[in-house]
Amino acid sequence: MHSFWEYQEWFKEVDFAIVGSGIVGLQCGLSLRRKHPKAKIIILERGYLPSGASSKNAGFACFGSPSEILDDLRSSSPEEVAELVELRTRGLEILKNTCGVNEIDFEQLGSHEVFTNSEEELFHSCAEKLEDLNTLLQPIFNQRIFEISDHRISTFGFRNVTHLIENKLEGQINTGKMIQRLIQLARQANIEIINGAEVTNLDDWGQSVTIELNTNYNFESKKVLIANNGFAAKLLPDLDVKPARAQVLVTSPISDLRLKGTFHMLEGFYYFRNVGDRVLFGGGRNLDFLGETTTELSLSELIQKDLEKKLIEIILPDINFTVEHRWAGVMGVGHTKKPIVQAVSSNIICGVRMGGMGVAIGSIIGDQMANHM
Repeated sequence: MHSFWEYQEWFKEVDFAIVGSGIVGLQCGLSLRRKHPKAKIIILERGYLPSGASSKNAGFACFGSPSEILDDLRSSSPEEVAELVELRTRGLEILKNTCGVNEIDFEQLGSHEVFTNSEEELFHSCAEKLEDLNTLLQPIFNQRIFEISDHRISTFGFRNVTHLIENKLEGQINTGKMIQRLIQLARQANIEIINGAEVTNLDDWGQSVTIELNTNYNFESKKVLIANNGFAAKLLPDLDVKPARAQVLVTSPISDLRLKGTFHMLEGFYYFRNVGDRVLFGGGRNLDFLGETTTELSLSELIQKDLEKKLIEIILPDINFTVEHRWAGVMGVGHTKKPIVQAVSSNIICGVRMGGMGVAIGSIIGDQMANHM
C-alpha cells in the first residue's frame, strides 16, 4: 500500500504514464514535455535500472551491415528497406542532438562486416549486390556507403578472415553515459521515473486508463504510452513482437589493441568493437532461437562458449586475455524489422519492436509516440 503522501506526489492526476525507461520511453517523455509543458508525466520501470536493452546494448551507432540489409530485402521491398535505414539514421541524429555527442562519447570510427573463410558464399552474395545497395542508399547519404576492404584484414590482426566490407559512416557510443544522460534530462524536465514498478495490466475506460502494478497497486492515468519493447508481449500478446535475448562479454584490457571501430558478422547475429583497450563481443542468438526467446537475463553456456571460441580463433588470436564482464539484454523482434507505433485503444499507444536497432531507432520512435498525443 502507498501512503497518502506517495499518492499525492506520484500517482494523483497523472496525464501521461510511460511504460519503460529505455531510449524510447525517455525520449518520449522529453518530447511530451515540449508539447505539454504543464502535464504530469511519469515513467514506470520494472527494474531498479532499465531492464531491456537500452543500458545493456553494445553501443553501436549503426544502421545495418550489407548482409543484414540484403536479408531485409528478402522479406521487404527496396523502398521499405531504404525507409527503415533512413529512419535509423534520423534516429541517431536525434539521439546525438538530444544527449550531445561528447556526453555519450560518440566516435565515428567506421565499421566493417567481417567474413570468415567459411563464409565465401555469403561474401560473394554481398559483393555481387554491393553496387545495388550503394545505389539504393545514395539518396539518403549522398555518397557511396560500402566498399570492399580486404587489404585491412592484417591491420586488425584477425585470423581465418578472408574478406571485409567497410562503411565509414557508422560509429559507437558509451551506452552507460547515454542512458544516464537521458535520465538526467528527463529529471531536469520534471519527469518522474519510478523504478521497481512493473505494469501487469491496463484497462482503458474511455476517460482514463487503470494501471495495475506488480505491487498490487492501481492508479489512473489519462494516457499510457507503452515503450518496453521486448517485454511488450506480456501486455500486448496479440502484437507481432517477442523478446529476443542478446548476450555480451567484455575482455580485460589488451596492450596495443589493434582493433578499432565496430564490426558485424553473419547478417548481424554477431558484433564486436573496441571499448578503449578492451574488446566487447556479443551475439550468438542464431545458435538457439527458441532458447533466446526469453525475458530472463541469465546467460547460456552454449552461447558464451561460442563467443569465447570466436574471440580466440578469429578476433584475438595469440593474444592473452580474460573475460571480465558478461551480461544479457532483451530486445524486441518480429516478422519484420519495421517498428510498431500504433494506438492500442483510445488512450493507449505503443512504440515497440526495435529489431535490435534500438540505439539507432529508439529516439525517433519516442518522438513519433509523443506526436500522437
